[in-house]
Amino acid sequence: MTSKKIMNDITDNIDPSLFEFAEYDESKSELTGYSNYSFWRSTFQVFMKNKVAMALLILIVSVVLFTVIQPYLPNQKSPTQIYINPDTGIQFRNVRPNDEFVFGTNSIGQDLWARVWSGTRTSLFIGVSVAIFEAIVGITIGALWGYVRKLDAVITEIYNVWDNIPTTVVLIILTYIMKPSISTIIFAMCMTGWLQMARFVRNLILIIRDREYNLASRCLGTPTSRIITKNLLPYLVSVIMLRMALAIPAAIGNEVFLSYIGMGLPIDIPSLGNLVNEGRALMMDPNQRYQLFFPAVVISVVTISFYVIGNVFADSADPRNHV
Repeated sequence: MTSKKIMNDITDNIDPSLFEFAEYDESKSELTGYSNYSFWRSTFQVFMKNKVAMALLILIVSVVLFTVIQPYLPNQKSPTQIYINPDTGIQFRNVRPNDEFVFGTNSIGQDLWARVWSGTRTSLFIGVSVAIFEAIVGITIGALWGYVRKLDAVITEIYNVWDNIPTTVVLIILTYIMKPSISTIIFAMCMTGWLQMARFVRNLILIIRDREYNLASRCLGTPTSRIITKNLLPYLVSVIMLRMALAIPAAIGNEVFLSYIGMGLPIDIPSLGNLVNEGRALMMDPNQRYQLFFPAVVISVVTISFYVIGNVFADSADPRNHV
């Protein structure tokens, strides 16, 4: 019995009333390839599931906002003014925390509360500036390094030479040659900070540049801008955000180190580095340890928060972790 005869027998025994012809609908046919997936929505959904990261995000946002608005709050003292006791005519030196001086005063009678928040503003400005520079320069050089094959050998040699010079040496030399200032500190950190970002971006682009879906997209005529935003960017975001998040505490740490060795900002510019350096000399005196405790707590909160948030956001931005 042939297959054609079998099919005829089956169709003869089927009740026609059980079936009806489906009409062609062009709009429904297009829905077969539709997906409501959103990279950023999925990233934030994964990120918000981490309660520790969310708590630290709220904390660091609160600290940053308070740092910005603190000078405009009522009854705030100047971070550089030396306060004199009107009864004795003597400076309020090393006054422990009280109702008037919340964090106490330093050895020359300056309000430590105002200096801590002013120093936090300075250190955050340095950290954010360095992070933005690293992102712009690092991504640009890393992209050229990974895409343009002719530039690979040239940039590789430049990277090998510059990366073999210790960062500490570069920071010390530049801050020694140039006039100590905020711009000098930022410039010195930016000179070497972009290297790691450029290397990570370059390596990642080399890995995913010639994958099958990118080759297929180019063969189908997909614009380069769409390939970058849809195929490459989701894989780069995690690395970029992680490097930027880590650049902020790293810049603050470098500023503290330069202040520790006496090559940081001038003492008339409050910064967390200067405050820690001042408090370090008094840490052995139990009555004056508060001068180290308060800036150290702020540094710890800022650096730990950015480190944890950066790592969690990097994991959340990885499309492989999306549902």
